[in-house]
Amino acid sequence: MGNVVVVGVDGSSASLAAVDEAAQAAQRRRAELRVVYAFDWPVRPLYAPLDTAPLRALVKEAAQRAKSVAPQLEVSEAVLTGEVVSVLEAESRAADLIVVGSRGRGGFIGMLVGSKAVTLAAYSHCPVMVVRGDEPDPTRPILLAVDGSPMGEKAVDFAFAEASLRGAELVGVHAWMPDRAPAGAGTETAERLLARALAGRAEKYPDVTVRHDVISGEVREVLIETSKAAQLTVVGARGRGGFLGLLLGSVSQALLHHAHSPVAVVRGND
Repeated sequence: MGNVVVVGVDGSSASLAAVDEAAQAAQRRRAELRVVYAFDWPVRPLYAPLDTAPLRALVKEAAQRAKSVAPQLEVSEAVLTGEVVSVLEAESRAADLIVVGSRGRGGFIGMLVGSKAVTLAAYSHCPVMVVRGDEPDPTRPILLAVDGSPMGEKAVDFAFAEASLRGAELVGVHAWMPDRAPAGAGTETAERLLARALAGRAEKYPDVTVRHDVISGEVREVLIETSKAAQLTVVGARGRGGFLGLLLGSVSQALLHHAHSPVAVVRGND
């Protein structure tokens, strides 16, 4: 992957919030920011070519907004034809991060927190961050959802790196339901699972303060509730349960729909 952060824009308030967040993410990474607008080419008479000037103006305005957030940022612009998920999946092959808004106007993202966001998060080759309209509180910690699965390792690595970049505390949360736990498994078992999942990063990220939080309750409900106190929630794309063929688990989908903070979905090794 290249040193690039991609942000999808369509002029909506949510996509403008995504531009602000993407500009800060690119600045922290000392990366280029690539502002992208994608649209399906409509069926039109040959004598009525599509005027893309308004789209280019929209992208330029978003790029200028990014520069106002981070004046030293290198920003490129692109208006691309194609189905949105396909366009962003292609962009993700050379990107470190893709940032999109949680709601769109319909041209670029449409109902993003729905099938398109789920598909993008499932197939992207880099982490996908979905941003709400409100600006996250930078004094809050980063929340990391931990299930102990090998496929969650990349989410753990991403969360540590992001906490280091932001100078933020990292809170690793493992939710469990005692009545569904194996015989003999108690809180200590859940705490050991969480500790193992977060171990081995202190040497690489000595500046990151880590807090472990084992909470009894249904996983999705616990994470949605705890996201209220986070500046960012990080989750793996697929966990232990469900069908192995599913590329995006129910927990990831629930957070995309209902989390109170921006959400970063990180795919593990395929």
